[in-house]
Order: sequence, then structure tokens, then C-alpha cells
Amino acid sequence: MGQYALKILLSAATLVAVAELAKRSSFWGAALASLPLTSLLAFVWLYLDTGNSETVANLSYSIFWLVLPSLTLFLLLPLLLRHGLNFWLSLLLSGIGTALAYWLLVRILKLVGISL
Repeated sequence: MGQYALKILLSAATLVAVAELAKRSSFWGAALASLPLTSLLAFVWLYLDTGNSETVANLSYSIFWLVLPSLTLFLLLPLLLRHGLNFWLSLLLSGIGTALAYWLLVRILKLVGISL
């Protein structure tokens, strides 16, 4: 149970640090958020839980491919906000666009024989 509490505490601290830093500097908040901290934490937790390097390698490989459609959010959100849409609608539409990008990439990867 202590290990779960530690996982939650470190993961939450990372998110809070990004949000607090972004209040002071969008550059430094973005720099911290752009680091693959979530992935690094997931690799560590997964390895500690399983001791299986192959499982970590498979996760890393899948993350590589799935980062590509996630970039859709970072393109659509500022575009919609700067065109006058309110925050919540922009976030919703960006989320939908990102989900469609994920769907499309997974379909393309299957067509070329890449399995996640």
C-alpha cells in the first residue's frame, strides 16, 4: 500500500509542479510538461512491479507511436483559442480532434503491419 501512496504522491507532485510553474512562466511550465516525466514514472513503476525489461520496452515503443497524434492537441487548442472560441469548447474540440488523430494513426499503423 505504501508503494501506491508513493506513486500517487510523486505523480501528483509532478502535475502540481507543472501547473504552478506555468503560472509564473509559460516557457518553464511548458519545458517541464514537455519532458516525458509521465513516461519515465510509468517505466520505473512498471519495472519495479514486474521486473520485466521487455514489458518496459514494449510500452516505450507504443508511446513513441502514440506521441505523434497527441501533438494534434497542441496544434488545435491554441488555434481555436486564438480564433475566439471559449476555453471549454476549444478544449472539447481539440480533444475530439486528438482522438480522431489517434484512431487514424492506429488504422494506418495496422495497414503497414505495425502492431502496438
